[in-house]
Amino acid sequence: RYSPHTLISYQTDLLDFFAFMEKTYGEIKLAEITHGFIRSWLAGLKETGLSSRSINRKISSLRSFFKYHLKRGEIAAVPTANIISPKISKRLPVFIKESETKALITSLNQAAEDWKSLNAKMLITLFYATGMRLSELIGLKEKQLDLGRSRIKVLGKGNKERVIPVSPEVVACIRDYQQWKRKEFATTEEVLLVTEKGKKLYPKYAYLLVNKHLAQASTLDKKSPHVLRHSFATHLMNNGADLNAVKELLGHASLAATQVYTHTTIEKLKDVYKKAHPKA
Repeated sequence: RYSPHTLISYQTDLLDFFAFMEKTYGEIKLAEITHGFIRSWLAGLKETGLSSRSINRKISSLRSFFKYHLKRGEIAAVPTANIISPKISKRLPVFIKESETKALITSLNQAAEDWKSLNAKMLITLFYATGMRLSELIGLKEKQLDLGRSRIKVLGKGNKERVIPVSPEVVACIRDYQQWKRKEFATTEEVLLVTEKGKKLYPKYAYLLVNKHLAQASTLDKKSPHVLRHSFATHLMNNGADLNAVKELLGHASLAATQVYTHTTIEKLKDVYKKAHPKA
């Protein structure tokens, strides 16, 4: 039920932990590992400057690992039981202004001359219009498009499917891309977006392309595709969208994950209050 990215992260965490154990303590049986060993490993990670968020994920990886072996009867107790996860400071989502987004898409519409700039236009348009995650967009298949009814079926985390409506402008943009793709490549992948060689986009290709254009359009420090997902949600909230509706569009399992976007709405209300209230 986990994504390939999550599985790789968990595997890396476990390999790192056992490499530390072998280097520091030599060969130790699984049943002999105590919370003291784990705390020692975590302390070392903290000294390297690793964030609390990353440390928490590593603790989660170990918890899952030891719980699995407890169920199998290979250990008598879970050594992570006494490990307290560090507190994580709430990070507000980074987003670009609505005016900057419009200017960026307009400039991309004018500059789409070669295949790479056409891909940049498609990536930024679809990230912002749908709020999709990077893995969801590069894995989007032609059969998931329902352009006749102006909607896209997205397969999200845990293989949960959601439907995202799109505007006539986005539909036209997709149709144009499909037309160019058929002219350019005799046979293509079943995915919508392809490289100059007609192959499925890979994460780094999409990341670097979006990063390059966001750097030109914004002064933000963070310029990843996720910024466009944050912008999608923030702009919806700022324009009065219902929180539950935004949750469904983003594919969040919990409303708590979506509530972080209400901060911008509150900031906007403060601004309105300061400008309009006589006692402000």
